Amino acid sequence: MNTQNRFSRRYSFEFFPTKTDAGAEKLLATAQTLAAYEPDFFSVTYGAGGSTRSRTVDTVLGIQQQSGVPTAPHLSCIGDSKQEVIDLLDHYRSNNINRIVALRGDLPSGMGLASSELRYANELVSLIREHSGDHFEIEVAAYPEVHPQANNFESDLLNFKRKVEAGADAAITQYFFNADSYFHFIERCESVGVDIPIMPGIMPITNFSKLARFSESCGAEIPRWVRKQLESYGDDIESIQKFGEEVITEMCERLLDGGAPGLHFYTLNQASPSLALWDNLKLSERR
Repeated sequence: MNTQNRFSRRYSFEFFPTKTDAGAEKLLATAQTLAAYEPDFFSVTYGAGGSTRSRTVDTVLGIQQQSGVPTAPHLSCIGDSKQEVIDLLDHYRSNNINRIVALRGDLPSGMGLASSELRYANELVSLIREHSGDHFEIEVAAYPEVHPQANNFESDLLNFKRKVEAGADAAITQYFFNADSYFHFIERCESVGVDIPIMPGIMPITNFSKLARFSESCGAEIPRWVRKQLESYGDDIESIQKFGEEVITEMCERLLDGGAPGLHFYTLNQASPSLALWDNLKLSERR
């Protein structure tokens, strides 16, 4: 089995911008709780077509200032002009932001790719490098189970390779529940000369109905045996969370033992689910 053992371990947490002042205060408290575990960085998402642009900027700057943890904004190119992207890069650079998660981004309803100056993530990565040199460490997205809009695995792999060749430093995967999909993806990346750290994205299981809906839209497969067990619990949230914690802990153990260079937790703005996994895995001892 090919692995990424040569890369040092890194752990990170992802948030999304909130819509209210009360939500923002709660998110800052969550970030401060997670900061005590000394993650390598936090990241903050960016809505379809830049729909949360201002909230993302405010959230990134607030979290980094309050928590002391390097915080990376997601930056998508769909819906933004090149100049808007450049202005954001300059703003982040002037505020000591040194990491970017560069994405194509989701298409807002009614918008086509042809309406954007930048259509693909590799074009965004190239623009960041051309404008900002090596100031930013650039993370990009990876899809072990194939991007839901890709024609097939091979074309998706080549799209990923283009992002790396454009200047990406590392990647974060879409979440998944099958470690074999990650290891197969790593082997195929290595076979085409892709040689960057690829961090597994980890989604704690806390609410099955919401998870099922989101997984359907983003192409993350829930194994049948996991789905059936979760369905059997009905509205028993405690049992869903207990079983989910067991499943994800076991998968993370396998990923780390197999050479994954760390983990990126999709927190859904909650500290407890990710920290339960952290404590089970004793991640502070695995750096």
